[in-house]
Amino acid sequence: MKRSLQNAPDLIAALGLEEHEEGGYYRRTFQSGRQVPAETEHGGQRHLMSSIYYLLTQDSPIGYFHLNHSDIVHYYHLGDALEYNLIFPDGTLQTVVMGSDVSNGQLLQLHVPGGIWKASRLMNGASGYGLISEAVSPGFDYADMEMSNRQKLTAQFPEHRALIEKVTQA
Repeated sequence: MKRSLQNAPDLIAALGLEEHEEGGYYRRTFQSGRQVPAETEHGGQRHLMSSIYYLLTQDSPIGYFHLNHSDIVHYYHLGDALEYNLIFPDGTLQTVVMGSDVSNGQLLQLHVPGGIWKASRLMNGASGYGLISEAVSPGFDYADMEMSNRQKLTAQFPEHRALIEKVTQA
């Protein structure tokens, strides 16, 4: 008889996840064999697409603000709902929730265009974890990601100071 995954450590082990610098846990699950020229600050070739598992847990409940230059589509899988805060270049803040309760507006999929500051946090629930996947196009490359600097982000978006202080690393 197969045992179901009941907690975050079991899920981390079963999926082979490791800690991510933005918070949570991840593992790259796919990387296209095809490459395309990147239209980003650092240029060069990027895989056409890449994909990861991404997990937030009670022990690591925040995906800190970061900016990717590639488009990302997030896919909700399991566990508790995840709140996403998106800050657009003009300062507009959008907050959405990914989860299974679609009748109450939770999303199963979320598209975040390149160039948007993004943070996520695990919402309270019975599971103690929230699992998603991300498809990134062009494929993820650390050269195309910027982790937030609290002081710099607050100076750029002072109207969101309270939120920035909650979901950036000190």
